[in-house]
Amino acid sequence: MNISIKTPGDSSVESRYVILPQHANHYGTAFGGVIMSWIDLVAVMVAQRHCGREAVTASIDRIAFITPIHIGDHVILKACVNYVGTTSMEIGVQVTKENPYTGEQTRATTAYLTFVALDQHKIPTKIPELRLTSDNETRRYNNAKLRVQLRRDMLQKLSQPEGRQR
Repeated sequence: MNISIKTPGDSSVESRYVILPQHANHYGTAFGGVIMSWIDLVAVMVAQRHCGREAVTASIDRIAFITPIHIGDHVILKACVNYVGTTSMEIGVQVTKENPYTGEQTRATTAYLTFVALDQHKIPTKIPELRLTSDNETRRYNNAKLRVQLRRDMLQKLSQPEGRQR
């Protein structure tokens, strides 16, 4: 699909898993690494759907584990594009745990990831623009824009020689 402008809904992904014993630690709660791998998996699907080509994880900005997820809980991951630049995009992933018997849902984790689109030579390449269609998408875009600037500032600070930081 080669479209120059897309909405967040054009590339969003929702996925479900169940926490099995092999996904959990000795306390019966999900390993953070398992949840992180599922987050990266759904996020790259969103990135690929948005740009229509290979995309790679450039950074995982923030993962906040809010509440534990137990063996037997269902895990719902919802991911969409929050922001796009020229060759990179921020994908937001919300992880919800669901009691399979009552249907009660609780937000368990939130994460923000940056992906870069690559051309056939593995060089960063231009991606479609983002068209916002709702107040919620605009809010997510504006929040992501702030995070993008914070990431740039942090990378600039980290790239300065030691002792020469502002």
